[in-house]
Amino acid sequence: MLKFRKILLLIGDILLLYLSLAIALFIGFWKSFNWEIFLKHLSPFSFLYFFWLIIFYIFGLYELNLIRTNFTLYPRILGALLTAILAGIIFFYLIPWLGITPKTNLVLNALIFGILISSWRKLFYSLFSAHFLNKVAILGKNLESQKLSKEIVSRPYLGYKLTTIDSNQDLFSQIQSKKIDTLVVGEDLNSNPELIKDLYQCLPARINFLDLSRAYEIICEKIPISNISQAWFLENLREREKGFYDKVKKIMDIVLASIILLLTLPLWPFIIFAIKLEDRGSIFYSQKRIGKNKKPFLLTKFRSMRVGAEKETGAVWAEKEDPRITKVGKILRRTHLDEIPQMINVLKGDISLVGPRPERPEFVEKLEKEIPHYHLRHLIKPGFTGWAQIKFRYGRSVM
Repeated sequence: MLKFRKILLLIGDILLLYLSLAIALFIGFWKSFNWEIFLKHLSPFSFLYFFWLIIFYIFGLYELNLIRTNFTLYPRILGALLTAILAGIIFFYLIPWLGITPKTNLVLNALIFGILISSWRKLFYSLFSAHFLNKVAILGKNLESQKLSKEIVSRPYLGYKLTTIDSNQDLFSQIQSKKIDTLVVGEDLNSNPELIKDLYQCLPARINFLDLSRAYEIICEKIPISNISQAWFLENLREREKGFYDKVKKIMDIVLASIILLLTLPLWPFIIFAIKLEDRGSIFYSQKRIGKNKKPFLLTKFRSMRVGAEKETGAVWAEKEDPRITKVGKILRRTHLDEIPQMINVLKGDISLVGPRPERPEFVEKLEKEIPHYHLRHLIKPGFTGWAQIKFRYGRSVM
């Protein structure tokens, strides 16, 4: 259900990209517009749109949580579009032999698409919060089932509608009368043979049966800690089977990191000049982080804090309005441009583009004591971005 909605969002964006291109060219060329002009722009812009979609993904525009929050959605769309325009300028500057040099049309294309994508996101939220819902009933009451119920009720845009069901009445007739699509079983079946018998009688209803932990994972996109044990990891972690996946992922990391470095290279002189101009300090800042199999490495960023900022405080998480951050650093952090040198770490194999956040040794020691199973995150390569960055944007606490 969630994947279907995200794919639908993506398809909608692709269609709107080409629609916005047609409208931009029609306005830009006005009376001289014809389909030959559109076809001439089609191939170059199609190649550019591939990178635009990656930019939109990085900015989290395919996270369904984002759609209903205007305060978060519109700044993200604006940031993604500005980055996309910059990528377009660099793209057409680096490849002049394409036969077109769109300037006004490129900006116009992005502006029209910005209006269309904003409208599409709001339409999507309205449409899938009221229609095409998967009716879900939860059998059994406990802490996790109550949490899941609250998630379903508070997030209708995910495509689920909670329906009540009485375990003391006939399950099959309730499923049919209430047109239930998915039944989440929150009770221990091993200790309740009567319930197993009742569920077995419901098989002709052709509904989806999910245990509580699986339903929680699908709907909330996370696994409840209370359902995880050492045995769960032994059953689910299959490192030997990941060989082919790891090789493909490494190739993608190298290709995409190289492209990102190439596209952002024209920005480096301006960033370096701005950092030097403010306090004449070092341009880059390298920090010790813990990687795969607990192997330490140096993570490199453009410096965004004062020189020697941690001499007095030691290793602490950055705050929202951190006084140690320079004026240039605030801009770099807001636009995430301080992160660009990490692409060198990706090429070196220290990190992947996607994976758990690599933490400092001081924080790892603390987090391993406070978070169950935390040490197991070091089985895989850390990432430039990951689940935590998409969901919470910045990790400033144990939570």
